[in-house]
Amino acid sequence: MNYTFHQLQVFLKVAQKQSITKAAEELFLTQPAVSIQLKNFQDQFPIPLTEVVGRKLYVTDFGNEIAEASEKILQEAEAINYKTMAFRGLLAGRLKLSVVSTGKYVMPYFLSGFMDANDGVDLVMDVTNKSQVIKSLEKNEVDFALVSVIPKHLKLDRVELMKNKLFLIGNTKRELPKNSTKRKIFEENPMIFREEGSATGNAMETYMKKHKYYTNKKIELTSNEALKQAVTAGLGYSIMPLIGIKNSLKNNDLKIIPINDLPIVTHWNLVWLKSKKLSPTAEAFLNYIKDEKDRIIKETFQWFEEY
Repeated sequence: MNYTFHQLQVFLKVAQKQSITKAAEELFLTQPAVSIQLKNFQDQFPIPLTEVVGRKLYVTDFGNEIAEASEKILQEAEAINYKTMAFRGLLAGRLKLSVVSTGKYVMPYFLSGFMDANDGVDLVMDVTNKSQVIKSLEKNEVDFALVSVIPKHLKLDRVELMKNKLFLIGNTKRELPKNSTKRKIFEENPMIFREEGSATGNAMETYMKKHKYYTNKKIELTSNEALKQAVTAGLGYSIMPLIGIKNSLKNNDLKIIPINDLPIVTHWNLVWLKSKKLSPTAEAFLNYIKDEKDRIIKETFQWFEEY
């Protein structure tokens, strides 16, 4: 056998995603390139690694065992690289984070200085909804998570980063009647929600239930970007985090609808399991956050206080 690390990487990703298309997207390769590497890898085994039933790809039992072995080999090779850097006195390792979707407007600013200063650190950041972030924590798959609502059923340590403000947002060209009350705004206009499991969606649902507002037309979308575009297009109104709409407000595409008991204010928190033994890389990042968070907030998010 004469397989390469690249073939192991390709096959492992195909096995994880159960799809050549999805594997190609994650590896930043074309589908034909993934198919060729998969075929070259398969040619070295007398037993099928995958099979296609209908139009869906499945990994065989033998293929799953090879995928497990591939992951171990790749991890060991990665460990060798990190150990080499460590012997040279460099911080080296992988930093893994899971971030709720609106956190993508926050977390990169708390990472950039640390990553610039440590060439030996690799970053893996999964941006997803709140439910998936919590699952990543529960399974101990990540070093840290960024959330605005702390799950109460987990024993977590945390560092509070900055405020998260949520306002009622509308299209600048869509005018409300002058006699509009809060109830009329929420009950006589289409309301756009994030999907179930999203912290933003939960905040909007909780706010409306608290005030006993019942919208006649509910629209549900699965990302903040889609929601922002829908409100910009005049499809309806929504309660959205300020952090993700800075440019839309500056460009006059969106406006904040003044409501006397808004914004909803929560806080972004970097959290991790109390029981987790942090790696040297994770410890170094945590120390960086504690030392630098106030400076980062002051330099990057000063505009936040205008609203």
